[in-house]
Amino acid sequence: MDQPKKRAARGRASAPAGRTGRPRQAEVARLAGVSQATVSLVLAGKKQGVAISDETRQKVLDAAARLGYVPDPAARRLAAARNGLLGVFSFTATFPTDVQHSYYPFLVGVEQEAAAQGYDLVLFTGSSTGGAGAGGPRALNRARLADGCLFLGRHAPVDELRRLVDDGFPVVHLGRREEPEGLAWVGADYVSASREVVQRLAALGHRRIILVREDDDAPASTDREQGFLEGLEAAGLPGGHAAVFRSAKPQRELGPDHLRRWAAEGVTAFVAEETDSGAAWRALSTAARDAGLRCPDDISLAVLGSPPPDLADEPPPCGFDIPRAQLGAAAVRLLATLVAGEDAADPLVACTFRPGASTGPPPDALPDSA
Repeated sequence: MDQPKKRAARGRASAPAGRTGRPRQAEVARLAGVSQATVSLVLAGKKQGVAISDETRQKVLDAAARLGYVPDPAARRLAAARNGLLGVFSFTATFPTDVQHSYYPFLVGVEQEAAAQGYDLVLFTGSSTGGAGAGGPRALNRARLADGCLFLGRHAPVDELRRLVDDGFPVVHLGRREEPEGLAWVGADYVSASREVVQRLAALGHRRIILVREDDDAPASTDREQGFLEGLEAAGLPGGHAAVFRSAKPQRELGPDHLRRWAAEGVTAFVAEETDSGAAWRALSTAARDAGLRCPDDISLAVLGSPPPDLADEPPPCGFDIPRAQLGAAAVRLLATLVAGEDAADPLVACTFRPGASTGPPPDALPDSA
């Protein structure tokens, strides 16, 4: 059936026989096999900033047609009641307010854009007492004091976020997330930025490159590894698992012997991912120093992002700069559009390549590995 006919069929749909009340979104969600938040987003016509497939959208529309669902105007008026407050909740151990903390620039952008949008901010501090889960299964409920809430942090509790999303509460995560379904997010384009770093190293003549990353499945880490491997493939360089060193505790498990062995095997460049702790970059740079490998004379080093803030006084290494303030501002704009019931903006923000002083052409000969 073509689209005009489908729309006409939906318009003629009526409630199932025997029903005395108006069909609810929860019933549409059960029939379609999706969350209530997904139903809300689909029926509101939102297509940007949320990960909902065309197949899922069609399931929701078909279920709504079968049930004869129509929006409740009274509920819409109630949902439109606002207090001019946006929440900000961090999943770090303490709320990042130190200017040396990597999250601080995000908050600068959040504050500036909230003011421009006419909103005040509410800072939720539950993470400072043991994390968002410390208050029980409804720990994030206090975010409902605001019109919507912005969440930031590498590891967020999926189940609690899902409760908010399923209830239709406006939520935006600062950083790409794959779940829960229907959660809006704004993130940096780590894939393209990481690919460019590898391409720059390949252009310098490096033929063997290794990535050092933490051993988890955070989307930011996954994106950086994807871009790294794509960069190797585009340059015709060896990739796969052998090109990636994963460690839960890189500062303990990556030592100078690793780098000496890799150097003896022909590896001339190493890159590390940026994380909240900066553990991968600290481990890599320390291991290089302890191995007696000079940078960039003996090996080249790069970081997929920026080094830890406490190392900012050192010469900046090759890598890319994450537009943290712009990301914070973009997240607020996205949250404001969700609160207003409008379409969302594109979620990815480009990063800027940083040449740095830690890379150069590979040496003709590497130091003796003995």
